[in-house]
Amino acid sequence: MSFLRRAPAWLLLALVALAGCGPEKRNPSPPVSAGPYAWPCLPVNWRTAFDSPVYRTYALLVGGALLAGALGLLIARFVFRRDVAKIWITYRSWLFMAPLAFLVIGLGREVTIVALTALSVLGVKEFARATGLYRDWWMTGASYLAIVATGVATLVGDPTYTGLHGWWGLFLAMPAFAITVFVLIPILRDRVAGQLQYIALTILAFLYLGWMFGHLPWLANTNHAYGYLLYLIFAVELNDIAAFTFGRIFGRHKLRPAISPNKTWEGALGALAVSMALPWLLRFSFPHFTPTDLILTGLIVGVGGQLGDLSISVIKRDLGVKDMGALIPGHGGVLDRIDSLLYTAPLFLHLIQNSHGIYAH
Repeated sequence: MSFLRRAPAWLLLALVALAGCGPEKRNPSPPVSAGPYAWPCLPVNWRTAFDSPVYRTYALLVGGALLAGALGLLIARFVFRRDVAKIWITYRSWLFMAPLAFLVIGLGREVTIVALTALSVLGVKEFARATGLYRDWWMTGASYLAIVATGVATLVGDPTYTGLHGWWGLFLAMPAFAITVFVLIPILRDRVAGQLQYIALTILAFLYLGWMFGHLPWLANTNHAYGYLLYLIFAVELNDIAAFTFGRIFGRHKLRPAISPNKTWEGALGALAVSMALPWLLRFSFPHFTPTDLILTGLIVGVGGQLGDLSISVIKRDLGVKDMGALIPGHGGVLDRIDSLLYTAPLFLHLIQNSHGIYAH
């Protein structure tokens, strides 16, 4: 089973090999307007990103936020003589993660989908180690394969229609196919003992980290890819920061003390208020959104982001661990960093699909 231990590497290499545009299929035109793609198949380069005013605006916003954070840390350290060592470690990680995110998105659709699928695989790897799923390499390997298959469904074109990025029907059906495979594995191996636990953990890992989080890379297939992706990532991270800040300043009443002792109602409500205002302030990200869409977007981030965080906290507290990993200094693991996107990504994508269509202008 040594080949399965190297599964994340070779599975992602296979996904990279599939990246790109295949020959055009001679199929009927879709019943929806595909419009001009945010990222054409070829070529994709930095000029595509820097020609986008949305991309440039978010780069300025994030760059300004990082500079403001550095200034705040310097004032706290040298003016107020506060110990900012722990916060500095967290901040240094942001200095690496933020430019990396812009680089990945700036390089185009294929790179974004492959990179986010890789992030999903790393999250499942952390989950498998923390929960004991790693002890069954067949089930762990099956979860990796299901995630890569979901990434492939996001990457390839729909064979039914010409010119549409992503196979939407297959993507939606992936949970049914994946769960079927997970249940078949113990049957093929003729095993019973402990299989219910492994099946349940594998299904949870795939649904949470492979399919629900997999809605985030799907946004790269839309005609407003820069606006959708950058807004959602920026808003979710700002929601986390707002919850922490309001909780530290005004926090008096614990939100769920057994699950997350440091979270407060004041922090949660403050974060919700910020998230409700943000779609209106950053409306350039989705100028076609109606007032109802903007309100729902605020609720999705303000409520969904915190639910994602709490849901992973339930698992961590039951396992008796503080973080799912230690890959990112000051943040924990990959799963600790992406947990707020587990609910927001699918809810946001389906809001777009139901209100405007994923290929709408």
